[in-house]
Amino acid sequence: MSEVVAIIPARGGSRGVPSKNLRRVGGVPLVARAVESALAVAAIDRVVVSTDDPEIAEVARARGADVVDRPAELAGDTASSESAIDHTLETLAEHGIEVGVVVFIQATSPFIDPADIQTAIGTVRDGSADSVFSAVPSWGFLWRPAAEGGFEGVNHDPRRRPRRQDRAPEYLETGAFYVLDAGGYRRARHRFFGVVAASVVAEAHAIEIDTEEQLRMATAMAAVVDRVPPLDVDAVVTDFDGVHTDDRVLIGQDGSEFVTVSRSDGMGVARLVRAGVPVLILSTERNRVVAARARKLGVEVRHGLDDKASALRDWADDTGVALDRIAYLGNDVNDLECLALVGWPIATPGAHPLVRAAARIVLDHRGGDGAVRELADRVLIAREPDAARIVAPAPARPREDTP
Repeated sequence: MSEVVAIIPARGGSRGVPSKNLRRVGGVPLVARAVESALAVAAIDRVVVSTDDPEIAEVARARGADVVDRPAELAGDTASSESAIDHTLETLAEHGIEVGVVVFIQATSPFIDPADIQTAIGTVRDGSADSVFSAVPSWGFLWRPAAEGGFEGVNHDPRRRPRRQDRAPEYLETGAFYVLDAGGYRRARHRFFGVVAASVVAEAHAIEIDTEEQLRMATAMAAVVDRVPPLDVDAVVTDFDGVHTDDRVLIGQDGSEFVTVSRSDGMGVARLVRAGVPVLILSTERNRVVAARARKLGVEVRHGLDDKASALRDWADDTGVALDRIAYLGNDVNDLECLALVGWPIATPGAHPLVRAAARIVLDHRGGDGAVRELADRVLIAREPDAARIVAPAPARPREDTP
């Protein structure tokens, strides 16, 4: 029986954006976002990433995709996407896998809605079209340089400019995905053949990343566009200053330090511990207040660290928790390496801009003001759906002093 196979070409090199397919949007590498979108499509039987890069391959496998090693001659700047598709189909055929429908997905489009792909597959399967591409409607007036100098209209007469509502739209190809009848593709050797149809997608899903500026735009959009799934993790790790506290400290005449923390955070951590979720506090500060708070919460602490990322890796190994099953809550640049290691990088709203950009979730509550409780509630709801009925927004006050 033939399969519906998603093929994601993701080579390691890129001139415009170095290591583009591993760059993160909403805290998730682009290639991982593509894999997750494909896996969320019920009609897709298999997801395959074609790559020449070991790190991309590792990320793809960790997210549940198969990997086809792409030869160097098909991974250069001049190699076409079709060549990667052809090679993948040949490799699958060698393993006895018959492909009936090809779903070609580009990792450079970070906001693909699985429902759009599902609909496009149906259009090919029922024979309504042989090739479907993602597109957005456009009413833009296009211009090009004229042979005699100046510019001339492409899709309009500059002397008569009808109103938008009086014009039929044209359709701009987004490059996000293409759904192809496999037999027709093999005969045509390109992605547009037979009856071609457009899958009209939301404008917010149309951004394609080819430049650093587009990457910054996508990162800014992620918090609005992404549909954040339940926070299904096996462990929670947090920074201390700026997460359990508001990043301020009171210093006594004798040098003793005092911080304020949220009682609701304490309740959130206690509920995590009761639910069997390991909790760790990591801090670069070696201060009695950090250890005192950890003791009161009944959780492990590792502080006075020069290398938080190594400490996180060691703790994950010690506890047997996979890094991609950890939620890490940070707020400053010394958290960036840890955020890049875990499956769920999370930031407080007052975090450094680089931390917010690296995060998959930016919380609503600030550090020291319910951020840890908010994170705990999200984790518990994913584990115990009924807990949603007893979870209330973390109160802003009162706080307790921790000596």
